[in-house]
Amino acid sequence: MNKSTLWTVLGVIGAIVIAWWLVNVLFSLMWFIFKLAVVAVVAVVVFFVLRSLLRSVRD
Repeated sequence: MNKSTLWTVLGVIGAIVIAWWLVNVLFSLMWFIFKLAVVAVVAVVVFFVLRSLLRSVRD
């Protein structure tokens, strides 16, 4: 095995490791953003439900 083949194999392994790490980070970030959006929607719904319940109690 010559030197350039060894560097090619090491480069491919390094690229796979870096790509694996980047995909992991991206999916974690996307999952966090998705959870944040769901929490925001649920919070808005709960806010309006509580507001309507409290408004009907006052009247």
